[in-house]
Amino acid sequence: MERVDCVVVGAGVVGLAVARALALAGREVMLLEATEAIGTGTSSRNSEVIHSGLYYDTGSLKARLCVHGQSLLYAYCAERGIGHQRCGKLIVATNAEQLPKLQQIAQQAAANGVADLQSLTREQALALEPHLNCVAALLSPGTGIVDSHGLMLALLGDLENAGGLLALHTAVAQGRRERDGIVLRARDGTELKADLVVNAAGLGAQTLARHFAGLDPRFVPESHFAKGNYFSLSGKSPFQRLIYPVPEAAGLGTHLTLDLGGQARFGPDVQWVESPDDLRVDAARAAAFYDGVRAYWPDLPHGALLPAYAGIRPKLQGPHGPGCDFVIQGEAEHGVAGLVNLFGIESPGLTSALAIGDFVRDLLAGQIRG
Repeated sequence: MERVDCVVVGAGVVGLAVARALALAGREVMLLEATEAIGTGTSSRNSEVIHSGLYYDTGSLKARLCVHGQSLLYAYCAERGIGHQRCGKLIVATNAEQLPKLQQIAQQAAANGVADLQSLTREQALALEPHLNCVAALLSPGTGIVDSHGLMLALLGDLENAGGLLALHTAVAQGRRERDGIVLRARDGTELKADLVVNAAGLGAQTLARHFAGLDPRFVPESHFAKGNYFSLSGKSPFQRLIYPVPEAAGLGTHLTLDLGGQARFGPDVQWVESPDDLRVDAARAAAFYDGVRAYWPDLPHGALLPAYAGIRPKLQGPHGPGCDFVIQGEAEHGVAGLVNLFGIESPGLTSALAIGDFVRDLLAGQIRG
């Protein structure tokens, strides 16, 4: 049986960042990915937004890792020449009833250490974005966008330059703790022993954890899948910044984002589904998109929205539950030496990836607790 120091399961942006951090710390790392390429799941089916950490509960992992991760990500992109843009975003209240929520967001952002948020009157917001409809807005100049695929390729390059290995088409089916390490069994029967294992399997993280002998099932949260549909805008966008309505249950509303070429897209919405494989965009959902977008962009032309793509968020809460934090469990939580499980790494996982990598590195080095 082949033996390695560290195995990271899942080559999405978070798994890549974790593997990179461990390799740069001098560990021997093997990154296992079930599919034919890196980043084919949630990492390639999102808005590619670099978040500022405005909404998350004070002291939560999401708040801490997003704020720190944003700083790390901008510096990394600049250093490596990864496509990105600090375009900023506006969070808009379209009626007076939403103004208290806007104020709450500003207070939460300040509590999370976000110092650049600016309150705008209607006139100030329209001076920035003349096509906007709002009664007030918040400007987050630190919010941006990134080429997520370019980012993942750079992370992979760092991993490989540090001696790490990537194995594609390697789906891990089971794990078990033995006296001298952790044994992982692939679906083809191949076994690999490691001193340390990080379960960063994203949408499949709970499934893998449930097949880990010796891990108490009570430490494996239930899986919920929130599908996010996206529609693209036919034609040129009139906006230079990202436009977000005030948040809604389980999501941030039907917002407008831009890619690095200036093309606008809308979404994601929230559609609870049974399977993480449900990625078809139902064109009929465009009706709700038109209603949501026209609240802040009344001039959206009819017929301008085209079905684009869908992604699945690995939610830890169901349709009616309160929002959940990231869950990063080490031995101190579940009692299995050498194992770290990452559950519910949804947005702002992309922004937080480098910070999550450092967090897991330090956790396995015994410097912090999960």
